[in-house]
Amino acid sequence: MLGLAKESNGGAPNLQPQEGSASSLWKNRNFIAVFSSYSLSLLGNTFHSIALNLWVLQTTGSAKLMSVVLITHLVISMLFGSFAGTIADRTDRRTLMWVTDIVRFVLVGAIAVLVYLPNIPFIFIVILTAIVAFAGVIRTPAFQASLVEIIDKEQITKAVGVINISDNIIRISGFALGGIAVAAFGGAFAIAIDAVTFLLSAALLLFTGKFPYAAVRDTEKPQTTFKEDLKAGFRYVWTDPFARAAVILLPVVMFFFLSTFMLIQVMAVNVWHAKPFVFGLMEACIPLGYVVGSILIIKLDKRLKGRGKWIIGSMILMGPMFIAISQMSSTFAALPLILLVGFLFSFSTTIIFIALRVAIDPSMQGRVFGLIGALTSVAPPVGLAVFSTLSDIHGPAVIIAISGAAMLIIGCFSYMYMKEMRHFN
Repeated sequence: MLGLAKESNGGAPNLQPQEGSASSLWKNRNFIAVFSSYSLSLLGNTFHSIALNLWVLQTTGSAKLMSVVLITHLVISMLFGSFAGTIADRTDRRTLMWVTDIVRFVLVGAIAVLVYLPNIPFIFIVILTAIVAFAGVIRTPAFQASLVEIIDKEQITKAVGVINISDNIIRISGFALGGIAVAAFGGAFAIAIDAVTFLLSAALLLFTGKFPYAAVRDTEKPQTTFKEDLKAGFRYVWTDPFARAAVILLPVVMFFFLSTFMLIQVMAVNVWHAKPFVFGLMEACIPLGYVVGSILIIKLDKRLKGRGKWIIGSMILMGPMFIAISQMSSTFAALPLILLVGFLFSFSTTIIFIALRVAIDPSMQGRVFGLIGALTSVAPPVGLAVFSTLSDIHGPAVIIAISGAAMLIIGCFSYMYMKEMRHFN
C-alpha cells in the first residue's frame, strides 16, 4: 500500500511504501532498467562529446570551432536547467526520459550523416548540437527525480552510490572509447555509435512500464501554470533551509575541487616534472578515491550516523589536503593526499545526492536538481578560467594553497550557519 510518509529530516513528504521491507535493489526490474538506461545515455554523452570535438579538430584544425561546441553545451545547461526541472515535475518523468532519448537518437544520427558528407556548413552541426544539449538538459532532472518513484527509501543510499560509481567509470571509459573509435573508424562512425546508445536507452525505459510510485505524485495538487511552478521552485529553494544549503554547497565544492585539481595537474607537469607513468597514477587517484568512498557509503548505509556532518566535514578536510599538496616536492609524494581528496570528494557529494532524495519533497525534486544542474555546469568553467589566470601570475602552488584555505573557511562557515544540513542524519 502506498502513502505519503513524513521524513524527519527536512520535513518534506516522501513517496514511499508505508509497510513491508525493501527487496534487493538488484531484484528491482525498474531500477535495473533505469540504471542501465542512464549508463547508456551517459556513455552516449561522453562518447559524443569526445568524438565530435576530435572530428572538429581533425577536419578544421580550429580550436576556436571546438570551443564553440563546448560553449554551446555550457550555455544551454546554464539557461535551461531550471526550466528542465520544472518540466520534470509537471510531466511523467519516465516518458520525458525516453522521449528525449529518441530525440537525441534522431538528432545525433543526423549529425553523423552531416559529418560523413563533405562541405557541410559547420553552423548546421552547431544547431543540432544545441538541440541535443537541450534534450540532455531536459532529461537530467527527470532522471535524478525519478529514483523516488522506482525504489524504496531504504534503497536510496545503495542506488545513489551505485549510480555515482558507474558515473565515474563511464565518464573515464567513454572519453577513451570515443577517442579510439574516432581514430579507428572516423568521426561519422563514432557519432553513429553514440546515436545507437540513445536508442537502446529509450528501449530500456519503454521496457520498465509505468513507475510504481509515480501515480501518487501531485495527486492532491491543484492545476497550476508552468510559470507558477517555475516560480514555486525558486521560492522552495529560497525558503527551505536544506534545499538552499544543498544548492549552495554542491556548486561551491565543484568550483574549488575541479579548479584546484586542474592546478595540481599543472603543478605536476611544470613544477614536479612528473613522468608519464606517475602522472597517470595521479590522474587515477581521484576516481579511485571517489569509488572507494562511494563503496564505503553503500556498505555503511544506516550505520553512517550524522551524515550532514560528514558532508560538511569532508569539505572542511579537503582544505588542509590542498594546502598540504601545494607544499609537496614531487608528484609521487602527493599521491596519497590526492587519493584522500578523491575519497573526501565522494563523501561531500554522494551523501548530498542521497540526502536530497530523502529530504526534498518529491514533487519539487525535478526543480531542485534542475537548478543544481544549471549551477554546477557553470561553476567549474568559471573556476578553471579564474584559477588558470591567477596561476599564470602567481604560480600553481600559491593558488592551490589559497583554494585550500578558502575551502576550509567556507566549510567552517557552512558548519556554523547551515544547521539543517549539519543536523541531517
